[in-house]
Amino acid sequence: MEEALAADDPRLVSAMSGSSAISRNRIVLGIALVILGIVTIFGGLIAQVTLVDLAGFLIALTGSVLIYRAVSVPGALVAAVGRGSEKAPRARKKFGDRLQDRWEQRNFE
Repeated sequence: MEEALAADDPRLVSAMSGSSAISRNRIVLGIALVILGIVTIFGGLIAQVTLVDLAGFLIALTGSVLIYRAVSVPGALVAAVGRGSEKAPRARKKFGDRLQDRWEQRNFE
């Protein structure tokens, strides 16, 4: 189905999958934010101001999330499922349906 969609509308597939290349600008910005956050944390520790420490933590956290999102490949999970080397996932039944099936198996067998 994915191959048919890719053949039918390649622009939609490229827009939905996103860029799989590592963005160097985001990595550099993330590293800079992590360093700035650590410096801000130390500044808050020296000045003994808790809000500055909190701001430094949030800056460093933002930088690390930016690095993680730049490095992670968005289509990796879809490609692994699409290989077909593993068993196809079963459709999950609702909890109530599973209970009903168990009840029927116990009482009617």
